[in-house]
Amino acid sequence: MKHGGFPVKTRPDWLIAASLLLLSVPVAAQEIREPVLQKLDTVTVQQIVLRPSLLSSRTSDVAVEAGEVEVRTAPTTLRGACPDEILTHSDSDWGPGEYIVQAGFAQGETAAGYYTVDADQFPLRLDLFEVLFATSNAIGQTTTQWTVRIYRGTPDTGGLVAEFSSDDIVLPHLVMPPGTTGTILQFLVDPQDPEQIFIDDDGTQGFTIGVRVDQHNDPGSPCLEAPNQNNNAFPCTDTSGLDVSSGNWLDLVTGPFCLCGQGWLNFQSLPVICRPSGDWVMRATVTPQGCAPVTGACCRGNGTCTDGFTEAECDTVGGSYQGDAVACADVDCPAPTGACCVEATGECIQVDAELCSLGGGLFYGSESCSDFTCFPVGSCCLPDGTCVDAVNPEVCELGGGTFQGDGTTCSAADCPQPLGACCFASGTCTELEEGICLAFGALWLGMDTTCTADACVTEPCDGDVDEDGIVGVDDLLLVIGQWACGGVCSADVDDDGFVGVDDLLIVIGSWGGCS
Repeated sequence: MKHGGFPVKTRPDWLIAASLLLLSVPVAAQEIREPVLQKLDTVTVQQIVLRPSLLSSRTSDVAVEAGEVEVRTAPTTLRGACPDEILTHSDSDWGPGEYIVQAGFAQGETAAGYYTVDADQFPLRLDLFEVLFATSNAIGQTTTQWTVRIYRGTPDTGGLVAEFSSDDIVLPHLVMPPGTTGTILQFLVDPQDPEQIFIDDDGTQGFTIGVRVDQHNDPGSPCLEAPNQNNNAFPCTDTSGLDVSSGNWLDLVTGPFCLCGQGWLNFQSLPVICRPSGDWVMRATVTPQGCAPVTGACCRGNGTCTDGFTEAECDTVGGSYQGDAVACADVDCPAPTGACCVEATGECIQVDAELCSLGGGLFYGSESCSDFTCFPVGSCCLPDGTCVDAVNPEVCELGGGTFQGDGTTCSAADCPQPLGACCFASGTCTELEEGICLAFGALWLGMDTTCTADACVTEPCDGDVDEDGIVGVDDLLLVIGQWACGGVCSADVDDDGFVGVDDLLIVIGSWGGCS
């Protein structure tokens, strides 16, 4: 297995090439790259949550100062979110084990990965970025200041989307303990933040993301003196070989004695003696936004089927989603069931309409046997205010009544009494129940009568001596009290000038209410 960036012990031709290059510069000015194979017994995770809405935003492609991020609330061509994708060139399992610590990694340099996806998946939402740093027999605690950089396309030609730097206030520096340890720097974009980081396609169908070491714990002198490998933390490559030389990138520091190159170069473009032997141990999790919503067949509650529903849409209409990309032509939606009342047995069965009819039952499609009574019997309030026990709703309805519910009785029923016009002796009228009207000694005109303008106006009638609208005992007593009265007498019903037998017979003959 290959490991390290300088396998010169097994490749004499590399040694010759290196020697020729080194002879061309002063001995003191030789660029030093010192990859170290280390076994990491522990690998911890330092998660840093990014909240774009709290960071300054910018929409141009010019360089962004540290701490500024280009964000927006929604991508311009959003169609639908796809499942997230984890993009990496490394086959590392990210756990304890052997890694190449790139100890020659200079202050100011950036380690980055370039990743491609299908064009129709753009724009991409950045969810997570992870990169492994390690120390090699560190003599003390190390502190590394960093910047994460995101580009459209490749970093040498693509536009800078965002960069954000540690300040040890909002975004902490990387602090690692003494010894040989590994730390996964994990940058999580808060999914609840109202603003997110989106990456558009610049025509290359790719993007680049990486981390720059802004300040080493013990930096040394780039291209002259390597950073102290026992007093710094460095990014790592894997030990299984370089699989994607064009996808791993370095932003190299510049200087008169920097032999590996300057600026952005992918591993394929690096001189052999400068080329790491593995892929960067880093990965990015993105959610493509170019997916059309996944749809399928939806069985509706009425037994019909509708194509092209999302699962959420199917749930909204109370249907049963049959699966992604499933067509109604391949689905047999069950017929809707309901309460089937069997009169012969008094039972309720939850079946479909066809089976219920076949068994001679009564089908109630919108009902369920769990909360439906097939053959209710109870009390019935009739329009006249009376109550009848032990009837079913159909009989009660035929009588114009109101069914009070299954199991109810008249003893507990409070049937509303009908209203009618009530005429008081004063001639006024109001609509009251019969019992209340009679309690006032007034005249109740009957159920559902109303107080029209002349409801309480009555024509005089024979025998109504006291003119109260009723021929009764009071009138009879008046006739007897004025018996044999001659002249003008109120009890002279026949107006013959004498109160006698004829007047008495008229009162008796007109007995009752005047109409």
